Amino acid sequence: MKTWVPSDSVADVLSDLPGVECAVYDGTSPMPEGIEDVEVWVPPLATVPDVPGTLARMRSLRLLQTVTAGVEPYLPHIPQGVVLCNARGVHDAGTAEWAVGAMIAVLREFPGFVDAQRQGAWTYHHTGVLADSTVLIVGYGSIGAALERRLDGFEVEAVRVARSARDGVHAMDDLPKLLPEADVVVLLVPATTATAGMVDAAFLARMKDGAVLVNAARGGVVDTEALIAELKTGRIRAALDVTAPEPLPEGHPLWSAPGVLITPHIAGSTPASGRRTLRLIRAQLLRHLADEPLVNVITDAY
Repeated sequence: MKTWVPSDSVADVLSDLPGVECAVYDGTSPMPEGIEDVEVWVPPLATVPDVPGTLARMRSLRLLQTVTAGVEPYLPHIPQGVVLCNARGVHDAGTAEWAVGAMIAVLREFPGFVDAQRQGAWTYHHTGVLADSTVLIVGYGSIGAALERRLDGFEVEAVRVARSARDGVHAMDDLPKLLPEADVVVLLVPATTATAGMVDAAFLARMKDGAVLVNAARGGVVDTEALIAELKTGRIRAALDVTAPEPLPEGHPLWSAPGVLITPHIAGSTPASGRRTLRLIRAQLLRHLADEPLVNVITDAY
């Protein structure tokens, strides 16, 4: 079974599986030979060039297993009969940990104190605090649940929002009444047509004074120009692991906007995520070889 994988570490973890022939394609090196015979493809973290053209040439493809939770680069181009699976769960710990760290960093003004340290300045003053806050989790899935578990010891009220309402979870339609009560708004929604630009000027205007927007979802979920305009007023602050555009180009006004902490899409890029990704891929290939039901199968927009 010809299988394309994104790295030597993935090839190594599959090396003892009977009948599995791995070739490494990281999206930057030349394509291996035999693309027409590839049955399983595990693309790299960064989207490869020409996804539609690549998939069209994979005439034997049966399974595409991403190493990301998001599948938006591949979903519109999946050929008939090919199963698309994501890596739901492997990045939960890293992304949830980043979200907690980011909200604390902004509320406790760590970036400002780092700047003061570099200048040798003792800038004592009171800061905000996470305790007694209301944290609104927008996109309550596996990462949202992981985030809530990590918030348990911080004496906050977590409010859950998902695509549709269920026990203990609000629907997206409830956001207008929930936003004015939230001290921290964490975005964990997938990138879909429904979520594109959902955090627009109206959304931001509903956020309470002093609130923090934390985006660990996708950059396109937020209207960048509307966010910059709101940040310039000083009314809200933000922590962003993702941006639109991405990578954020040198000189972009978001870099210098007041009250924003930016990291370069590293929330899920941790050793824990790497270990869990390897375990998922190996388990998924074993299921595929045994003709057993696969996990994380994408049947809708995500």
